[in-house]
Amino acid sequence: MTGTALSRTRYVALGDSQTEGVGDGDDSTGLRGWADRLAELLAVHHPGLHYANLAVRGRLAGQVRAEQLDPALALRPDLATVVAGVNDLLRPRFDADEVAGHLDAVFAALTAQGARVATLTFPDVARVTPLARPLGPRVHALNSRIREAARRHGVVVAETADHPVVTDPRLWSADRLHASPLGHARIAAAVAHALALPGSDGSWADPLPGPPVRPTALGELRWAAGFLGPWIGRRVRGRSSGDGRTAKRPGLLPVLPVGPGRAEGAVGVDNRSVAGG
Repeated sequence: MTGTALSRTRYVALGDSQTEGVGDGDDSTGLRGWADRLAELLAVHHPGLHYANLAVRGRLAGQVRAEQLDPALALRPDLATVVAGVNDLLRPRFDADEVAGHLDAVFAALTAQGARVATLTFPDVARVTPLARPLGPRVHALNSRIREAARRHGVVVAETADHPVVTDPRLWSADRLHASPLGHARIAAAVAHALALPGSDGSWADPLPGPPVRPTALGELRWAAGFLGPWIGRRVRGRSSGDGRTAKRPGLLPVLPVGPGRAEGAVGVDNRSVAGG
């Protein structure tokens, strides 16, 4: 495969909760997420597209490599997206070089097999919630290493890190760790633009109308009690939100495009019959 054009029809997504789709739908009705949305956009231009999503919430970069790389290679994707590392930087011990080493290995294996690979950079979480300000240097270090690894292997990078809109609270779910449905749609559009998908452009980075509503001190306390506290509790107990879960879409299945005549929110990617526990 040459250039940024996609000529074949197998897309496999690897990653953690963002790629799984947490924040866009729920576990009872099914998660959608940016990778599902990207698959629907791809299917408009690539009839017959088949798509698998191997992502599982809570996974560290090393777990993505250990658990998802071999199954992805077995599916022989034409396109793969690899997004991981945020769960690592949220841990007390964070080694940017170690995380980058895992991502580099995944990039190397997929591109060596002939897949076009795409990834993205992460926004500074301190701009989403002030309590996360100490994580800013970690985000910067991770993004720098993602770019370096991507350059080595010819991986496409959707640069979502520095655009002001990505920290607009309306693009984030209530837990401030996962994108909202609108945020997932913007991520999908950003990756489509980075891949030079026909019809894509840079409008995904345009600011939303009206001023964003920033959290108040009371809102910060409620967030800490409702989301941060339980998250810390799981870490102390050695638990993960992904314990006992498997990939929602482990095999390549067909995708219906979302386009003219099909409303936004229509099911192009139906995971209901394949979702893991």
